[in-house]
Formats: sequence, C-alpha cells, structure tokens
Amino acid sequence: MASEEFVPVITSLLDTDLYKITMQAAVRHLGTLKFSSTEIEYLRTAVKCLPETYLKFLETFKLVPEEEIDIKFVSDSNDQGTTADEGHIEISIKGSWTQTILYEIPVLALVSEAYFKFIDTNWTLEGQVDLAAHKTVQLIEGGCAFSEFGTRRRRSFATQELVIQGIVQAATANHTQPKNALLLGTSNVLFAQRYGLTPIGTVAHEWMMGIAAYTQDYVNANRIAMDTWLKTVGTAAAGFALTDTFGTDNFLQAFVPPYSDVYLGVRQDSGDPLVYTQLIARHYHEKLGYARGTKKIIFSDSLDIKKCKIYKAAAEAAGLVPSFGIGTFFTNDFIDVSTGTKSTPLNIVIKIAAVNGRHAIKISDNASKNTGDPATVRIVKAQLGYTERDWAEADESKRWDA
Repeated sequence: MASEEFVPVITSLLDTDLYKITMQAAVRHLGTLKFSSTEIEYLRTAVKCLPETYLKFLETFKLVPEEEIDIKFVSDSNDQGTTADEGHIEISIKGSWTQTILYEIPVLALVSEAYFKFIDTNWTLEGQVDLAAHKTVQLIEGGCAFSEFGTRRRRSFATQELVIQGIVQAATANHTQPKNALLLGTSNVLFAQRYGLTPIGTVAHEWMMGIAAYTQDYVNANRIAMDTWLKTVGTAAAGFALTDTFGTDNFLQAFVPPYSDVYLGVRQDSGDPLVYTQLIARHYHEKLGYARGTKKIIFSDSLDIKKCKIYKAAAEAAGLVPSFGIGTFFTNDFIDVSTGTKSTPLNIVIKIAAVNGRHAIKISDNASKNTGDPATVRIVKAQLGYTERDWAEADESKRWDA
C-alpha cells in the first residue's frame, strides 16, 4: 500500500477562536504602558505614604510581558478521551517580584472581559448606572460605609466606569450625608483620580505569602510582614491588617501592641464573617483591653446588600466599627437577556506561586481558599497548629449562581 501524503490539519494560526488572539494582544499591549508624569504626581498627592524613591522608580518602570507572561490555551478532555470544544487558560507570570507585581489586576480584568465579550455574550450594559445607584441608596439608607472593590472580576472596563458613575450620583444626591461620609472610595486608582474619590487599599495576601516564602519563617511571617510594611509607609498609614493568610488564629498571636495600636482595624476575607467578628472583638476588647467603638473591621468577601446589613449589625453589637469593600456585586451583576437568569461572574484569582524557587502558599480561614503546593500547605498547617473550620458558604464557585 502506498503511503498517504501527510496533510496538516491546522494550516494557519488564524484557525483559532478570535478571543484567543484579542486577549493575547491585550496582554502584550501592557508592555506599551508607562506611568505618566501626571499620574505620578496624582499618586504623590493622593497617596502620601508612598516614598519619594518609589515615585522616582515609577518614572522609568515598564512591564515586559513578552518575557514575563506565558499564556497557554489547554483543551479539556471528556470521559471518552475526546477533546471538548472549550478548554481553559493557563497564565504564568515570572520575574522579579518588583517587576511582576502589577500584572495581577489587569490580567484578571482582561480574562474576565474577554470571556464576557466572546463566550457569555447575552447581556447588555443598559441599566448599569441605575442599578449601581439603587444599590448605593440601599447601602446609605442602611448606614453601611463602603468602598468599591470591583476591578479584578469586573465584566468590563466600561461596566466599572458606569458603576462608579451610578455610585457617585447616588451618594452625591443623598442630602442626609456628605458625599464621602459613607462612600469611602474605590480600590481602582484610575477611577479614583477620574471621579474625585479616595483610593482605598492596604495590602493583599501576596505580601504575607511572599515574605513567608522568602524567609521560610512561617511562625513569624505575619510579624515580619507588618514590620516591613510599617517601615515603608509609616505608622500613620498602617491602614487595615489582613489577618487570614495563614489563618486568623495564627495572625492574632502577633497582633498585639504596638501593631494593634497603629493599625486602624482588620479586614475579613474568608471564613464565617459572624464567627470572625466575635473572634476579633474578643481579641481587641477582652485580651488587649481596647474600648468598644475604637477599632474597625472591613468585610470584603463576596458581599451583597443583605450581607452588609447583617454584618453591620453583628459588628456594632460586638463593639466594632464596620465598613465594606464591595466588588463583584457591583461590577459583574448581569442577567442573561435570552433566559432571564443570572449571568454568573468568573471565579478567578492570581496568587504568588513561588519566591526563589520556594513555594508560596495561603491557607486562609476556610479550606476552599487554600492555594499553593499541597505538601507545603500540610507542613505549614502542622507547624502553626492550624484549625480547620467549616462554613456553609465557603465554596466560592457557587456564590454567584443565585
């Protein structure tokens, strides 16, 4: 039998879904961006804790995505071993921590926007301003102080801008409170600049994860992280402590004076918020002797109006001053126009994976938020005496289906 001539199945790189190309182009476009002198001056005036040496560094800072980002489109296989139509994306970011730290937010935002532009497309921006304004009115009427935290999982840049417009309109129209009395600001620095809001934020889990991986000192990682942070920004700008990178129980062992004095309060990001509230209240009031009403708590884990009101009541009853960082509920709240059902946001995260070849992990206050090498997670849990806790709403992948 004569051998058959090989005929390639894929004959062009254009033989792919458009969103693969557009998203890759968007990520590569990050390499053309630089901080402008106007933007640096805004940071100098709006975020006064930033060291001048850092602002000078930003003058020449530039991302190099062609060297620092690796994107793979991986097809999934079903039980019969055949390839499914849709796969998943693997995105790896490599380089110095200083160089790569700025990728997380834009990459997540790009992934989300690409998905809802090319995959889940049965939605419209119509009504987003009014929806955000309605939510803002409910929060204000409920006495809930809040910030907009929605960049990472937003449906699109345009969505977030419309949401900010709705929030500002509703907050400004409320005559019983000054504009920023209950609207504390936004985590998005560009929109803070554009709409005259306060840029809000302290640190993410990445800070503690990276320091622990670098030092390999998990017992003292939280203390080292706080020391380094305070040396950088000063005690006046300490902000809020994020407690759950290696479990809040472990964090509280280090969270005593002078740290508990200079930090305004704490941020809750995993586990049962009501249990967390009682734990923090006991630590502040019974163990450390702070007067009721002098320390604050920010809730930031998958919030909506109902949850904000419940957690506000619980925090105030426990003697804490509550506020809320509200993200996906603002910037990715849509209905599928063809079915009338919820168009579910993506549950996506980027976490630091390794430092100098050493695994970086996060073990949080519920197991579903654990990230990193499983063996390292087990070792650190045993080393710290980590206590596993169950919470009915711990599975993030199911939170947005309602």
